[in-house]
Amino acid sequence: MTVMLRSLETAVPETVMVQPQVRDVFAAQPDLTRLGTRLVGAAFDSSGIDTRYTAVKELTLDSNAENPVFFDSRQMRILSPSTKTRNAVYAEEGSKLFIEAGRRALEAADGIEAADVSHVVTVSCTGFFNPGPDYKVVRALDLSPAVQRYHLGFMGCYAAFPALRAAKAFCEADPEAVVLVVSAELCSLHVRSSNNPDTIVGSSLFADGAAAAIITARELPLTGPVLSLDHFETVLTPVGEESMAWNIGDEGFEMVLGTYVPHIIDENIVSALEPLLAHDISLEGKAYSDIEHWAIHPGGRSILDKVEAKLDLTPDQLTPAREILRNYGNMSSATVMFVLKNILDQPSSGGNGRVCSMAFGPGLTVETALLTKIG
Repeated sequence: MTVMLRSLETAVPETVMVQPQVRDVFAAQPDLTRLGTRLVGAAFDSSGIDTRYTAVKELTLDSNAENPVFFDSRQMRILSPSTKTRNAVYAEEGSKLFIEAGRRALEAADGIEAADVSHVVTVSCTGFFNPGPDYKVVRALDLSPAVQRYHLGFMGCYAAFPALRAAKAFCEADPEAVVLVVSAELCSLHVRSSNNPDTIVGSSLFADGAAAAIITARELPLTGPVLSLDHFETVLTPVGEESMAWNIGDEGFEMVLGTYVPHIIDENIVSALEPLLAHDISLEGKAYSDIEHWAIHPGGRSILDKVEAKLDLTPDQLTPAREILRNYGNMSSATVMFVLKNILDQPSSGGNGRVCSMAFGPGLTVETALLTKIG
């Protein structure tokens, strides 16, 4: 029995943040020291990002909000709303992204109807509310009220993999199961002005977006490219607990993204891949570059640089990850699904293509997946 990802769709908010403009706003904040100003310039300019999307409509130079909460465009001031205020925006705007991405995935899954969906798995680490996004998706998409619902919360950038792994397990337990996985993140809710290097790096990277997939083991005609979900593995690196973390503060969630993270990944990526690749004896002794596709979570430009160099991959193999980073930024758990969609949308080179995918998150946790692009 083969479990297939039958459709993969994405959604982003309407408001676009242009990286040089955002850099200039952050660099102009009155609370910055001279060092802080230099760090802002360096972080934004080296990010590899051109544009990002945000659900906070105020976060644009064109904003004319009468009573601004997040950004006062007239005074060019980044404001500091409470965590409660930020979370209220998450509940309203996040629900829209969950629903839109889920609707697109359902519409794109040939041979699957809303009534077929047996499980819903939602993923997010940027807010909380209850009844939660799983409930909102069921109601808005007119799914059966008996659908089994699961929410993976506050895991961070790697959380799409536990969601896909759970979907695979549901389908293996019940070959007729149809699982809708939806990840939506509103990272921009938590941006703030600061002299802290971790906070500055986070402000230069994070953005909002959602991705959704339909997964099933049902035997359906192939009308386009799909992904077989072959194997998943989880590895905790020996160090890194203090280098990447996600905490709740009084003025939003606080990202710890230490500059040592790329070095930790560089030192541990080979050992993290070993248990995954051991599942397929045909890969034994082969170079990493012999695997056709690499869907790497673009946690930052330096992380992608380390992965490419350490595994001796070609620049083309990192193109999907770099394109997503450049056009969308880091959308936490949804980002690697954007990368997978980029690979799915590429013209087929003929036959099936192997895909190795990785994401990194707090812990430091490395989640990996071995997939096959079919059709």
